[in-house]
Amino acid sequence: MVFEIREQTGQRGGALQRVASQLGIGVESLRLWVNQAEVDGGHRPGTTTADAARISELEQQNRELRRANEILRSAAVFFAGELDPRPRR
Repeated sequence: MVFEIREQTGQRGGALQRVASQLGIGVESLRLWVNQAEVDGGHRPGTTTADAARISELEQQNRELRRANEILRSAAVFFAGELDPRPRR
């Protein structure tokens, strides 16, 4: 709706307030949504929604791999101690 009003009037100002009042939502929320839509559409620089989701997924995988590596390190230390023929103090 914001884009349609901007296209019809040729003005950027006032469209957010008008649409927000028509929909009964906050102007700031609508502004954020419009900005994200512009980023997703390639009209504004920034991280797209798809890229943000992919980054989040990769960060989760990274956390899981770090945790698995820590478990493997602990297991290696434990088993190395079990196989060591020297007596423990």
